[in-house]
This record gives sequence, structure tokens and C-alpha cells, in this order.
Amino acid sequence: MNVRAFIEEMEQIAPPELAEAFDAGRIGLVVEGRQRIDTVCCALDATPRVARIAAESGSDMLVVHHTPLWKPVTALTGQTASLMRTLLSSGMNLYVMHTNFDRAGEGVNDALAELLGLTDLTPMSLGCVGTCSISPARIAEQLGCSLRIWQELSDLRRLAIVAGSGFDPVFLDEAKGLGADAFLSAEMKHSVARDAPLPCIEATHYALEAPAMRRLAARKGWQFIDDSPKICTIP
Repeated sequence: MNVRAFIEEMEQIAPPELAEAFDAGRIGLVVEGRQRIDTVCCALDATPRVARIAAESGSDMLVVHHTPLWKPVTALTGQTASLMRTLLSSGMNLYVMHTNFDRAGEGVNDALAELLGLTDLTPMSLGCVGTCSISPARIAEQLGCSLRIWQELSDLRRLAIVAGSGFDPVFLDEAKGLGADAFLSAEMKHSVARDAPLPCIEATHYALEAPAMRRLAARKGWQFIDDSPKICTIP
């Protein structure tokens, strides 16, 4: 298909109007390449390594969740230069679906709920609350990362999830009001942890959001490129 047809298909999956205001100009086709799309790769982040693997695979389109061009670019240096060099020299397009995919049906939070086997889902303004039948240890196993639990967690029946950086007091209060016993997200701040109205389970940002891109790739027959940040745990 051509690029326009591809964009229309992506916008049906994650309508741009679902995105947060701060994503204006940061989603959709952010790097234009060749017009014919035959081979597509997918990843959470558009890193130089991801772009290199996609280019070596002959990809015409790279679909990611996080834009690599968050701030206005006034100079191409470092990793940004490396990434753009690969994208432009290969003629590859780069398409971003961020908070619009967070909120979309079958999107980021739905994929996380499915991975953890949550049932009886109640939607939140971002994320959802569902019945959880697995232990925190099993959650860690499913996510493939270690967890930090803030506050004592004695009983976990209803779990709130917000993929990515979701430890916002507004979301925490909302989850508490919906009967959640705990809240799963990433990137906890000290001040938020102090005042959290319910126990918080902290995973990594990558572990919570990569499953959605992996599932999207499987659904569409694309290649998923895994590029998790390296973490060294010191006993």
C-alpha cells in the first residue's frame, strides 16, 4: 500500500483525536520516506539500534509509541543524528502513535490488562481497574522485570493499571474510588509515594508499554524489535 493508505489504517487503530494536547505535532508520520509500504517494523522506541535493525530488514515503515523528536530540534547531534542518518539514508518512514494508542480500544492499557489476565474491567480516565488473580511475583514474571511495592500490600483482588508514567495523584484517587487494592504503573516520585491513598506497584516504563507494540506487530504481521533499556540489579 502507499503511505496515505497506511496512515488511514493506523488512524483507525489509534484515532489522533484521542491524544493528549501535548502530543499535538508529535504523533503520526514524523519522518517521511518512500511512498510504497511493503515491509513494516514496530518497536516501543525509535532508538538508533531499532532503526538499524529495521533498515537491515528492508523496512519501509517503522511504527513506534514514543516519538524521538519530543523537543524542537535545532541541531542534529548524538543519538538523534545517528537515528536520522539511518532513517533518511534508508528511505524509511517513521510513524508515532502515543497517547492516542494509550486510550484506543485494543491499545496500550488493554494489552497490559490482557497480559496480566485482568477481568471485570472498569475503565479509568486513563487505564482501568480489573480483578487480578495473580500475585505480585507472578506480575513481575509476566512483565519480565522486578517490581517495587510502595506501602504494605496484604490483599490484591482489584488492580488499577496505567501503562507508562501513571503515578499521578488524580489517577490514584480515581483508582481508590473505584475500589482498587493497588495501583500498577512506572516512574514513581517520592512526594507521590508519600501521599498515595493505596499501595503502588512500580514496574519499568518499557515493561508496561512494550506488550502493546508487540501485540500490534503480531496482529499486523510486522516484525517487532525489542530494545529494552539495560538494567543492572545490585544485591
